[in-house]
Amino acid sequence: MKKLLTALLLGLIVASCAPSTPATRIANNPEQFDNLTNREQEIVRQGGIAKGLSKDAVLLSWGEPARRYEGSQGGKSTERWDYSGSRPVYSTNFYGGYGYGRYGPYGGYGRYSGVGLGLGPEVTYIPYRTATVWFVGHKVDSWEKIR
Repeated sequence: MKKLLTALLLGLIVASCAPSTPATRIANNPEQFDNLTNREQEIVRQGGIAKGLSKDAVLLSWGEPARRYEGSQGGKSTERWDYSGSRPVYSTNFYGGYGYGRYGPYGGYGRYSGVGLGLGPEVTYIPYRTATVWFVGHKVDSWEKIR
């Protein structure tokens, strides 16, 4: 029984690490995909984005955004979706005792305090914005992404 639970837990962990692609999102939401226009379906299959796409098409193509912002422009509702990634920052701290975060003893982004030796290399993952989509009236008005 213990081995079965361990194997099941390991399988769930591995499955949760699998990347989400347009193909898997389409397979998980076939009805939502079928409701798109032919043009939208082709763009979604390629993992692309274009002006005039619906929010459903963007969700299937790029997935859930990290953040959503609502607003108004010229009397029309607007929405901004930000997508994010993370990049590693490597550092080595050779100080002991009661210290501050991964960016040195003087604080800054990611500051924390705690007791420890801080010996050896550390890796911190810093979030950054990879893409933004702007919607006006529930359709893509513009977008940008990092190359």
